[in-house]
Amino acid sequence: MASKFTELAIDCADPAGLARFWCSVLGYEVQDEDEADGIVIIGSPAVPEGKDRPGPVPPVLTFARVPEGKTIKNRLHLDLNPTDAEQAEEVHRLLELGAGYADVGQTGEESWLCLADPEGNEFCVLTSRCP
Repeated sequence: MASKFTELAIDCADPAGLARFWCSVLGYEVQDEDEADGIVIIGSPAVPEGKDRPGPVPPVLTFARVPEGKTIKNRLHLDLNPTDAEQAEEVHRLLELGAGYADVGQTGEESWLCLADPEGNEFCVLTSRCP
């Protein structure tokens, strides 16, 4: 018996804004938005609902408004693999979307680059390309 990873919840100040950023990054689309509760759910347009599907599925991201801001380095983060561009090109695209460089103690020898989304959540862009 096992569990399936279907959703990642992300606390934030601006769920709609952060959802737009991550939709652009991942090629996802908004699947549900509840402005009153401050929740936006995004997911892959290719697999709109994965909870009832057998096997692995692209997880949805749920952005929930919270009053407190981010204060420390994330203990959990996303690693991204460019699919149709080299690492430098993808980093450039992500910076244009609103990402920024993040310092998490890198030495400069890493093969990955650490960026942060518009609310400061760190993520890495790896060198390998995945189709």
